[in-house]
Amino acid sequence: MAQPENSQQVALLRGINVGRAKRVAMADLRKLLGDLGFAQVRTVLNSGNVVYDGGKVAPAEAAARIEEALVLKLGVAARVTVLSAGQFTELIEQNSLAPVADAARLLTLVLNNPADVQRLAPLLQRPWQPEALALGRWAAYAWCPDGVLASKVVASLGVLLGDGVTSRNWATMQKLHALLNGPEAAAISSFSKEH
Repeated sequence: MAQPENSQQVALLRGINVGRAKRVAMADLRKLLGDLGFAQVRTVLNSGNVVYDGGKVAPAEAAARIEEALVLKLGVAARVTVLSAGQFTELIEQNSLAPVADAARLLTLVLNNPADVQRLAPLLQRPWQPEALALGRWAAYAWCPDGVLASKVVASLGVLLGDGVTSRNWATMQKLHALLNGPEAAAISSFSKEH
């Protein structure tokens, strides 16, 4: 008997709830996705991380719908990157820099356009020590031992990609992955901060 295809998706909103700009309450975000017809909408933390059942909607189409609804319903313009459950799992598995002692200093930079990874390949030749850079199909991974704000790797990626990338630390990515992989992980969403 064939396994049913996992129709869950992960949406990552770029730049919301950072400082005072682009404020979005997670309850409003969950309602917005529900109003778009998505089911089982759950958020992780307060920074625009959403796991939901996308049904038969392709990730790129879901991203476009969410971006449009954010502007029309909440007045917030934000880039949205959506990955299927399979794509997200592949992103997790391709991180050659994990595991690390401090998941907050391992940054995952999720590409809005996976073809952009080709533009990043030359950066692998640079000596980043003590930092490190790895590339996967869906993301770049940066080890930032001195913190994200001091990272030369992250600065270089930002110059090359601008708003074509959204970043999350490895701890957040692991929470999202757990939420995708089982009902017991759904308890994570209850820890969502409602600000």
